[in-house]
Order: sequence, then C-alpha cells, then structure tokens
Amino acid sequence: MPHMGIKKVSIIGTGSMGTVSALMLQSQGIDVTLWGAFETSVTALIQTRQNKRHLPGFDLPHEINITADINQALDDCELLVSTVPTQHVRSVWQRLAPSLKQPTPIVSMAKGIEIGTLLRPTQIITDTLEKAGAPVGPIGAISGPTIAEELAKCLPATVIAASEDEAFARDLQQTFTSNFFRVYTLTDLLGVELAGATKNVIALAAGILDGLQAGNNAKSALLARGLAEILRLGTAMGAEHDTFFGIAGVGDLATTCFSPTGRNRSCGEKLGQGQTCQQILDSSNDVVEGIPTTQAVMQLAKQYNVEMPITEAINRVLFENLDPISAISQLMSRQLKPEQV
Repeated sequence: MPHMGIKKVSIIGTGSMGTVSALMLQSQGIDVTLWGAFETSVTALIQTRQNKRHLPGFDLPHEINITADINQALDDCELLVSTVPTQHVRSVWQRLAPSLKQPTPIVSMAKGIEIGTLLRPTQIITDTLEKAGAPVGPIGAISGPTIAEELAKCLPATVIAASEDEAFARDLQQTFTSNFFRVYTLTDLLGVELAGATKNVIALAAGILDGLQAGNNAKSALLARGLAEILRLGTAMGAEHDTFFGIAGVGDLATTCFSPTGRNRSCGEKLGQGQTCQQILDSSNDVVEGIPTTQAVMQLAKQYNVEMPITEAINRVLFENLDPISAISQLMSRQLKPEQV
C-alpha cells in the first residue's frame, strides 16, 4: 500500500507511460488524476476510457479522473508524475508553473537530454519552475526497463527510483512498489537519467543492425561496446560507475535493444531498411526520443572530451545522410586495440 500517506497523485502526460502509471497507481488505491495537454486527446480518453493511440486494449477505470484543467490536476496533489517526452518538458511545465502554489514532490519518467541546454528531465523541470518563480519541492526520476504494454499486463518489472534526496527516493519506492513492480533506490540521479537517455541512441544502432539483418552476434557486441561508451561519458560527467551496470543501465539498455516493440529500436530498423529519418518521423504516432538525444549526447561527448564512436556513427546516419552499411564498415575498421570498459 502507498507510503507516507500519499493518497492523491497527478500524472502529467497521456502517452503510454502516463496511461500505464495511472493504471498501476489506481490499482493500489491511490486517487489518480491523468492530465493531458491537448483538449481533443483528453476528450477522446474520457469518452472511450482507452488510450487507442498509445496503449490500445486497456480500459481506464472510471475512478481515474482525466482532465485538461491544470488547476484540477494540481489542487491538493501530493505527488506529480511527469511522463512528458523530454523535448516537450519545458513547454508543459511552463504552463503548469503559474498554478503551482506549494512545493509539490515531482518524479520524472522521461528519458532524454534537452537539445540546446543539454539538461536532463529533472533539471529542465527545476530550471523551468525556478525561472517562473514557482515553489520547488523534492525531485527524482523513475527509470529502468519499462515496456508500457508489459506493465499494463502486470508482467513483472524492476526499476530504479533515484533522487539526491534519499528520503524522497524511499518514498517513491514505497508508493510505486506492487506485487509485480519492484523498485530499488539510488541517490545517483545524474547516472540514472543519463543511462536512460543514452541507451536510446544505442537502441537506434541496434535497430539498424536488425534492419540490415546483421545478426545477434553483432547486436550483442554493439550492446557491450555501447555500454562502454555510455560509461565513459557518465563517469566523465560525475555519475557513479556502478549505476551503469544495474537496472537503469545495462538492464534498460538490453530491453531497449532487443524488444521488438521499442520505438527507438524500431526506428533504427527502418533506417537499416533504407528509410530516411524524416520519412520515419512523418509516419510515426510516437516520439522517438533517441533522435534528438543523439544530437545532445554528441555535444556532451565533445564538451567532456569523451570518445563515443557508435553515437557519432548514428549521428552521421541521422543528420549527415551517412549510409548505415558505411557506418558499420567504419566502426568495424577502426584501429585495433585491447578491450576497455
């Protein structure tokens, strides 16, 4: 059952993760409000009680309050769950900030790096609230291998609740833990968010290998070398080494690279089959976080002087029209050296 007396939670964003979070928390007896930024989407959700675009086949109980009214979402709320995609976090929280009257705890579930500022989702929220003069409460992130459809089916999953405020991380752990959803805690918020962002870039590469039918030997090697460059960047930025070998690191990376339904892997597969980045985006209902994150991670790699050859190759495929086969050839013909992780 919920800990620290949390009885009222509002979820910001009606995508797949927002919808499944509402289902999970409501099933534990928590009063849940699901807030959406777009009136038409919210109206459709209220009428059908199904998120047919992002999580079809699962009914939203009538106990879940669905609204586009900001005040309704924020009134008496004891925890805000931000599930908005990273590149839209700032604009959404700019809308919410004027209505925040007290320092409400916030947990982010987004995985990415903001283009331009190179901020992580929790940093974007904090920055936006501070600039608006809004009160700022404890903030954290939940991350790990979380395929929304599997969670909606109550299949077992394990995640990390991370916050520099250790007590808040424990509160999140108690609130979200259920008989199929196990939550561990970490204080390495930087490492957890960075792992969640960078794994999407490697998943694009994994998808390209699938599109080219390069085989599982190649994909497993990619995962290992991808982890090595994620670790190099993370430790250079001050994150803890062990975070990248845990659930939020290699655990999430493996799921994203091998899951047939993952958006980033699926996007990469289409790239490997010959589609352009723009063609894929034009035909997709979903945000592919790995595409803008690739640009942001390349900037971080330059800033911290970290070698990230896989990320660099994906960046060239996405934004410089490098042929995926040429990208693989260039990676395979790099100078020979001992393995380092």
